[in-house]
Amino acid sequence: MDGIDARRVTAWLLDHVQGATAPFEFERIAGGRSNLTFLVTDAGGRRLVLRRPPLSHVLASAHDVGREHRIIAALRATPVPVPEAIGHCDDASVNGAPFYVMGYVEGHVLRTAAETEDVLDEAARRRAGQDLVDVLATLHSLDVDAIGLGDLARREGYIGRQLKRWHGQFLRSQEQAVEAGVHRPVPAVERVHEALLTRVPGQQGVAVAHGDYRLDNTIVGGDGRVRAVLDWELCTLGDPLADVGTLLAYWADGPAIAAGARPSTSLPGFPTRAELAERYAERSGRDVADLGYYVAFAYWRLACILEGVYVRYAAGAMGSDDSYAATIGDMVGRRAEAAMAALERGGS
Repeated sequence: MDGIDARRVTAWLLDHVQGATAPFEFERIAGGRSNLTFLVTDAGGRRLVLRRPPLSHVLASAHDVGREHRIIAALRATPVPVPEAIGHCDDASVNGAPFYVMGYVEGHVLRTAAETEDVLDEAARRRAGQDLVDVLATLHSLDVDAIGLGDLARREGYIGRQLKRWHGQFLRSQEQAVEAGVHRPVPAVERVHEALLTRVPGQQGVAVAHGDYRLDNTIVGGDGRVRAVLDWELCTLGDPLADVGTLLAYWADGPAIAAGARPSTSLPGFPTRAELAERYAERSGRDVADLGYYVAFAYWRLACILEGVYVRYAAGAMGSDDSYAATIGDMVGRRAEAAMAALERGGS
């Protein structure tokens, strides 16, 4: 299987996962477009999850699975729900790249409206939206030193650092696109970058910032409660409102729904964007007046991330899927335009 050296990974699992029994079955879990995720089932039916970087065209800073493992291990002892961190392998000779193993959490990853309708009734949908906000406020309330993540990153100047990081990553992805023969210019990304640089709000404290906080990066139960927050690869220390901006950028309600689209969060029962923002303000005590900027930043950063995803698909690093590559390539410019629109109207 692409991404898994079954013989060597089996040997590593037997040596490092207490109670694991061979043979193991490996199954790619669909959904992620960045690090690859595999369900691992041992001979006794025990389920684990293995995460590793993409197969090629990898920007190391964006796919540090050791960092992700460290974060969930630190959060495991807090009220923030995360899977158990079981083990980390930094020896690339085992599986072609570092990887880590975490516990399997029973529940649902809700990516489509149809899945969500099947799993959550209206009351559970509302609870899911509220619980998402409550978990985020809890994450942002943690003492970063007390949980052992105080040295994870610099504490101040988060947005400035993020603008520099993602602009640089966008440029590197464009270089990779040239090398792979799949380049096309995306001038809107540069225009938004310049606009964002001139309007950076003051940072409201220092928090563990998830970096990609949204409904489909969590596992929820049938009651709507968040059972685990996933995908910590972009986590750092910084401005907590950036996470709120990301949540709102991915949240669709009312007029925010594109023609023909049916996002999960547009279903009856889910709170509106305004309700989410109000609940976060109440739970965190933070001023949310500048949320429009953070929504714009989230759209722009997504454009930069999608450029890397586009290159990986267009170059064949994630399998052969030309139609998906074209779709992602188009989304880069559209997300940048959405960022500019959010900046101009000063809202979400």
